[in-house]
Amino acid sequence: MKAPIKPLTILLRSLPDSVHSELLSRLFNHLLRGQYMADQLYDLDGKRLAIRITDTRTELLFRIQGNQLRRQPRRLHPAWDVRISGTLADFWLLASRSEDPDTLFFNRTLAIEGETEAGLYLKNLLDALDFDLQLHLDSVLGRRLGGNVGHLLQRSGFVHRPGF
Repeated sequence: MKAPIKPLTILLRSLPDSVHSELLSRLFNHLLRGQYMADQLYDLDGKRLAIRITDTRTELLFRIQGNQLRRQPRRLHPAWDVRISGTLADFWLLASRSEDPDTLFFNRTLAIEGETEAGLYLKNLLDALDFDLQLHLDSVLGRRLGGNVGHLLQRSGFVHRPGF
């Protein structure tokens, strides 16, 4: 899958970071519905997370609250407990699962700074991330309708296996 880096770069530079943080937190929380990772976030409750995209000069600030990600206002100092930094292309590789998270961190294309324990826990969560589309559909649509939609997606060839 080719990364839409140029359009994303323009978008990130066009709108305030707070808008991106709000949109991404809503998207992330929606995608977490029914996923194993959502329950693992409780261990990071109250932690502030920054995503710094170096080539677009973007810093997105979040706070983990329960099993959700919330936009964190910039007015707090320090603004984060853990910060992950890298280029937009590196984050695209991470998000699309085109590259193993351990490889990205080991090669230092993505860097973690801040609280060591929380940073390692977050890195391990990213490493173990396995999105299950069927669990998500069941959580959002209900078991019966979600099962039917999942079956249709498989029959149509859009999804080749259960989960994702």
